[in-house]
Amino acid sequence: MTRATATPASASARVWPLYAGGFLGPYGSTMVTPMLHEVARGLDSTESAVAAAVTAYMLPFAGLMLVSGTLAERWGRRRTMQISLVVFVLASAWCALAPDLLWFLAGRAVQGATNAFTTPLLVAAIGDLVPRERLGRALGWFGAMQAAGQAFSPLVSGLSATVDWRLAFAFPALVALVLAALPPGEEAAARRASGKPSWRALLSGQLALACALSFLCYLAAVGLTVLGTLRAQEVFGLGPAERGLVSASFGVAGILAAGSLGRWLDRLGPQAVGLVMNVLLAAGVLLAAFAGFAGLLVTGIVLAGAAVTGLRSTVNSLAVTSAPDNRGGASSVALSFQFFGGALAPAVWVPLYQSADSWGFAAGALAPVLAIILLAARRDPLGAGPR
Repeated sequence: MTRATATPASASARVWPLYAGGFLGPYGSTMVTPMLHEVARGLDSTESAVAAAVTAYMLPFAGLMLVSGTLAERWGRRRTMQISLVVFVLASAWCALAPDLLWFLAGRAVQGATNAFTTPLLVAAIGDLVPRERLGRALGWFGAMQAAGQAFSPLVSGLSATVDWRLAFAFPALVALVLAALPPGEEAAARRASGKPSWRALLSGQLALACALSFLCYLAAVGLTVLGTLRAQEVFGLGPAERGLVSASFGVAGILAAGSLGRWLDRLGPQAVGLVMNVLLAAGVLLAAFAGFAGLLVTGIVLAGAAVTGLRSTVNSLAVTSAPDNRGGASSVALSFQFFGGALAPAVWVPLYQSADSWGFAAGALAPVLAIILLAARRDPLGAGPR
């Protein structure tokens, strides 16, 4: 694949719209967590049953991303994103109008499936447009928009739930509608189907490591956000709006840290940044697990939010440099493992938390510890593939 040449100013002008598209995926994944109680009451169900809405979104999101990037490279990025965004709008309406839990979970599954065809293509387009020496910063800003999605998701959902939880689905539907009318990064996304991107290009040790780091990161991070919300209600007695603010601190921390983390990634490389961010993530989980007051819970969530933004940028950098001839495919595979980890998190950590309280919560730190071991064992240079 031949990359278009561009001056830094023109490349920047084309990359900025791509950042905005990174908002929807994380927004959709976490939007239900601060209003589990309200949705359960509205659908005549239980909180533990409604928690499956996270898994219902993430499983199709993750599963389709194993193939969505390569398929979209062949079909054409721009057309694929536009169709997916329109279907996301319809799926959001489906969730808002759902008469019972089964219909609600089905709507969440469709939301996840449509976003599988947007997020990885945006990462791939950034990889096409930005020179290696500035790729970390670009992916850092993309991570900031993903963090913004996580920050605004619980905040908007929590505030909406104080009136009617169904209103929470109006905002992401509106964002998707605007992006569908004005597709992000038109020049970068307008590749026509060529049939050239291959599956064989994805057989890379570097991509395999990116997938493992991605999985472990979200296994811990989603567990932290779900358990943090439950702990905020059960231990500290916070209402839906307050729980939304607590969850939002995760994304706000990511937004504030994104610029610096991107510069560190360019300067230090993915291995060093990955090691430090996993240490920070483990510390955040442990702090939140044993917090004796709400402020300490928020501090742990803030530490983890900054760490996850750094890890997102690290994983995306490893993925897009692992397969230059199929960036969309590499990005989508790495992201699929991220959301497989997120989908599994409630099923793993909620029962542990219910049976072992703080120690069950703290078990989430095992995921970043395993990631540290994988990174420390890697001897060859990371992110050094051809651009």
